[in-house]
Amino acid sequence: MSTKYGTPTLLTDRTDDLVSWHETVVSNHGDTFEAAKELSERLGAHVSPEGDAVEFGFWTPELVDDEIPADAVELELLTPLADTDPAETDHREVTFQRDRIPTKRVGEYHWAVVEGVRAGTRDTLGSLYQLVYEDDDGDEHTIQDPVSYSVPFGAFAPAEVYDVGVLDETRADREYFEALGTDEERVSTTDDDGLPRIDPATSMLEIHPGTATERGSLAGLAERYEDIAAKQRVDEPLEPWERAFAGYDGIQVMPVEPLTENEEEHDFWSVEFEAGDSVTVEVARPEMINWGYDIVVSAFSAPNPAILETGRPDELVDFIAACHDLPRPIKVVFDVALGHADDRGAELLNDRYILGPGMYGKHLDYTEPTARAIFLEMQRRKMDFGADGIRVDGAQDFTSYDEESGEMYHDDDFLAEMDRVTQEVAGTEYRPWMIYEDGRPWPREDWELASSYRALIEQHPHSFQWSPITFAHNTPALLTFWATKWWRAREVGEFGGNWLTGVANHDTVRRGTQIDPTVEFNQSPVNPYLGDDYPETLDEAYDNAASSMLFHCFLPGVPMDFVHANMRAPWGFIRDTDPTWNVKVVSDESKFLYWQVRDEDFEDDRFFDRVKELGFDSREELLTFMNALSSTVGATDYDLDVMAEMLSAMEQPLGDDLSAADLEAYGYAWMRDVHEFANLSHWHDAQDDERSAYRLQTREFRHDRPWLLADLDADDDYFTYRHPTDGTVLYYGFRTSPDGTEQLLFAANMEGVPVGISPDYLAADAAEDENAPDIPTDGWEPALVAPGVAESTEVELDNGQAIVWRREP
Repeated sequence: MSTKYGTPTLLTDRTDDLVSWHETVVSNHGDTFEAAKELSERLGAHVSPEGDAVEFGFWTPELVDDEIPADAVELELLTPLADTDPAETDHREVTFQRDRIPTKRVGEYHWAVVEGVRAGTRDTLGSLYQLVYEDDDGDEHTIQDPVSYSVPFGAFAPAEVYDVGVLDETRADREYFEALGTDEERVSTTDDDGLPRIDPATSMLEIHPGTATERGSLAGLAERYEDIAAKQRVDEPLEPWERAFAGYDGIQVMPVEPLTENEEEHDFWSVEFEAGDSVTVEVARPEMINWGYDIVVSAFSAPNPAILETGRPDELVDFIAACHDLPRPIKVVFDVALGHADDRGAELLNDRYILGPGMYGKHLDYTEPTARAIFLEMQRRKMDFGADGIRVDGAQDFTSYDEESGEMYHDDDFLAEMDRVTQEVAGTEYRPWMIYEDGRPWPREDWELASSYRALIEQHPHSFQWSPITFAHNTPALLTFWATKWWRAREVGEFGGNWLTGVANHDTVRRGTQIDPTVEFNQSPVNPYLGDDYPETLDEAYDNAASSMLFHCFLPGVPMDFVHANMRAPWGFIRDTDPTWNVKVVSDESKFLYWQVRDEDFEDDRFFDRVKELGFDSREELLTFMNALSSTVGATDYDLDVMAEMLSAMEQPLGDDLSAADLEAYGYAWMRDVHEFANLSHWHDAQDDERSAYRLQTREFRHDRPWLLADLDADDDYFTYRHPTDGTVLYYGFRTSPDGTEQLLFAANMEGVPVGISPDYLAADAAEDENAPDIPTDGWEPALVAPGVAESTEVELDNGQAIVWRREP
């Protein structure tokens, strides 16, 4: 398929046909939502199958509400007059040919079919487009496309006409999708109402694309997995740092949606001057620091250009294809954050999308029928880039307002609609593996006790949820964590087969760095058995043999690790996209210096360049300032001017006449330094060969025993902890494979002093429980042993150590 382009011209007859189709759809549906679902599929810009024209559609109720005449609304097309590389992050001027095309209004929609439009491909920047209109005062306004496929200059710039048909036809993993639901499929599926639904992964890795590689891009991640695949095909050993990425058959990438922008810091599209039919614009590919969740929802269906080093949406497909091409294919799970919009989303979305202010910015209106349909269409288009699974971020935040009761309610009907969205890639229809993060009744104060983490599994038995051990607020660096969390760990064993498990993810590691280790009021002390200093303690808390083996080698569900925890690399909350709360966010992260930064890290010439330029010469000096900054937030109710005055009175490098602007500049410097500090490329050489090899073995152990996914059998399996603890939280358990050919005996010192154990010891301890099955005492052989533990039937387990024995009945 090739798109012809020249002088953009409205095709009146074909536009009339599109309008007639719209009217037929509306007349065929008595329900506005059902009609909107069909109409929304043709919103945005779509290259015709013949490649001779592009269809454009916009839902614009605000124009009808404001009584803007239909003939005042035009489609603006901006075509670069010279070859333009969307990959460049340097600001430069680009001149575009500007064409304005009339549109046709029907109801609250505007449509046009235009020939002569340049469509973007892997090698070509296509025409950019937006709606333009004048109000009664003669002021010109623009409307961006919320369901675009490509926004090379960010969500606040015009979208790009992109030929997704070419993208789909040329993707390298077409055979992977064509084989779904057949005898030739490379990943297993289960029939779901006549369509293949991709089965869950065996184990999964969470990755932040912006810091996972030196390049901070999806292309960098694709190359990482291409290199791993090449080594695996010839049995070449992986480097210790490469092992942190390997052994999984699932990857959850943190959100890859376009982000909000800080107007004071970011400007990637700025019109410089206009001359007749041409417009000169200063442009750049966006560069922003963000963990991915601060989205504006508009352009959700496009990839985030900040992690596309090529500036091309194909880069997302190439990454997915690289994962699918491994000897054991990796399923890619998209982290979909449609439960809220950043405040600036209101600048791009009309009022009908937004219910009002919310906890994270704007609360979206899921009851508005057309907005509801378009949210689902955004999801469908993004997933059609080729994702195998979808993780719905903060499912408990999808709430709507009941006018009769005057209260908010969980919109489970909308979550069910998300579950039924059908994908089509390479001509194959399928449904993805469905995962919900849902901690309802979060944020109610008693949510930790009240949440079952099963509400959506009960509604959709094929779906998965994040487990209570995985949800955001876990702090395993504190003493008695595993003792007090036992009741939740036991739930994983009893009914965790549809849970994601594991203690390390982007939220939990961040939560660990927010603990004030010098204050014990209302919290347990730091676990002294984990490490000799705070960084070692945190690293060991989120990556130790005991927890790794607990989730990978014994408990049901799908274990998930976080690549930063695997590499014991720094991680924290990072974003430079918020001009309002920037300094407060930095102050919330003030304890990062205790947990993640050693003196030698600060002294390293590679790190913290910006805060050093501001005059901070040592980690201790920076820590003192950060603690003071944090204190002033609460003392002043976040009044930046008063905070600056208070901090001016103390001795610190920023001077004795600080302003709010100085604090904001410090905040940006800090965030950017942490972002670079957390890049995994800096930590390759720090990886321990024995530890990384062992962790990979735990994942292979899981893959060799897919039966571990299922819940423990109430009659034949057993999971408990030794009590009284006697100074050691010892978890242990017994499982038998469904075919009866293998039995496993697991034991782990989750926290505490060393403890000696053996199969005989565990069998005797279990015998004290009248509900326990008889655990055999003979025939056991070590199957997997943590580093430092003897390969024997009688072993001593130190804090964080574990062992699994196996026998054949």
